Amino acid sequence: MNIKLPLFVLLLISTIMTAQQTITVNGSKPFPATQEYTFICEKYAYTGETKVQIAKTEKGGILKLSIATANDKARISGGVYVDLANGDVIPCVDKNVKESADGTTTSYYYFTPAEILKLKKTDIKSIRFIIVGGSNTFGNQTGYFTTVNKMEYFSTAYDTSKKSYDTAKEISAL
Repeated sequence: MNIKLPLFVLLLISTIMTAQQTITVNGSKPFPATQEYTFICEKYAYTGETKVQIAKTEKGGILKLSIATANDKARISGGVYVDLANGDVIPCVDKNVKESADGTTTSYYYFTPAEILKLKKTDIKSIRFIIVGGSNTFGNQTGYFTTVNKMEYFSTAYDTSKKSYDTAKEISAL
């Protein structure tokens, strides 16, 4: 009996560690996905954070971009540019696949197989996007924004820990 409890705990921990994230777009089948990254968007005064997730599909991949909004009229709209650490840029065309619920707007963008190969080799540096919506006195902030692959707002010069997400490594594992 003494050995059964540690084995059970080890099995439970290994199951949790290998749990796969998924993305479902408009009721489609679930696609294997990376963890949901929290990128820093310093110019966006409402929250300063953007949720980013990448999924692999049979025809390439999906970028899920979510941000909290002050009202339901605000949306992520237009094209998105994914800037890679090596200087490459992946432009994503708006296919008008969007969701809005609970004060959050989400847009989905699609990658070709060649673009997924680029993402497997190089980390994402930043993502440029546009928020549009109705303007009123206490409305949502609109305009052009850049969200950066940073884990925290602040760090010191003596901090030697990794300060960004290993997106290429996780996309390769999909």
